Amino acid sequence: MILTSFRTVLTAALLVLSAPGAQGQEMVALFGADAPAEVLVMRSTTDIAVFGPVVETYVSTRPGLQVRYEQWGSNELYRLSRRNCREGVAGADVVISSGVHQMVQLVNEACAWTYSSRLTERLPDALRWRDELWGITREPAVMVYNRDLVPDRDIPQTRFDLLDLLRPAGTPYAGRVATYDIEQSGLGYLFAFADAQEASTFGALQESFGRSGAVSTCCSVDIIRGVAEGKYLIAYNVLGSYAQGYQRGDSRIGIVLPSDYTLVLARALMIPKQGANTQAAAQFLDFLLSAEGTLALRNTLLISPLLETEEGNEGEALSATALRPIGLSPALMVALDALTRETFLRRWRATFPGP
Repeated sequence: MILTSFRTVLTAALLVLSAPGAQGQEMVALFGADAPAEVLVMRSTTDIAVFGPVVETYVSTRPGLQVRYEQWGSNELYRLSRRNCREGVAGADVVISSGVHQMVQLVNEACAWTYSSRLTERLPDALRWRDELWGITREPAVMVYNRDLVPDRDIPQTRFDLLDLLRPAGTPYAGRVATYDIEQSGLGYLFAFADAQEASTFGALQESFGRSGAVSTCCSVDIIRGVAEGKYLIAYNVLGSYAQGYQRGDSRIGIVLPSDYTLVLARALMIPKQGANTQAAAQFLDFLLSAEGTLALRNTLLISPLLETEEGNEGEALSATALRPIGLSPALMVALDALTRETFLRRWRATFPGP
């Protein structure tokens, strides 16, 4: 739940209509001071309900600061950030996105402010690129299933298990498996592209999805809710942080970290070079990397306990060899190459032709 000490803007619809390029803006919330001495504009793909408590923790010790938090879809945020960069517009002070391939592209196009501190230098190379992009979370891509409707014997532990469920002509899972629509979701595209690079099962999965009438849709919460309510029985490549957060309030949700391999996402943070408040943005980054910020991220499951070998994880934790972190590097830009992307999407459209 969103903490009651911050105010969701009731006139969000008006703000959405009036903001430049805001047709992709989903919601706005204000945190902190009512009459601020300083305002930090944050644009993020993370739901306000999830990231809000982290921001609230930050502003609680910083009187006079107000954070304007804008929630965006990943593709829309990428397009707006790119346009602001090219036009030299001071839009956001902080940009955080799950579409990390898009963030790498923005850095490559010289859109980022350079910053280094003791805390950023502690990050491993895979979570820091050119002192302009930083990975701030650790979230697995999981399979989600309905505990009431999927028998124990059918719970897929690997992609091979999921293929076996979808193979029979009369499978009860026909039309009841969901995943991201990779044309709508930058994160969904990233996960699918990473799968294609990682595993020989990807082509077989696409074929099975197409043959069994699997559904591609948006977005994380909608997919997970669909599983809980029985609209879908299984969801593939869903963010574990959102799934576990939903599971806290709904015991119908089961979570599996695929044991053949599990992709691990680190949401990327960038400080736009044209931002009006780069110093305050740097202070927020250091907070996220501090012990206090790390605890706040853990409490909201953005640093996932599913990846830790603590007692009580119901066996979801994997060995380190099964984890496939998506590192921040120029290699991610391959996913945005125009010809590569169009070829990949053409195959996807053949799998999910739509209504």
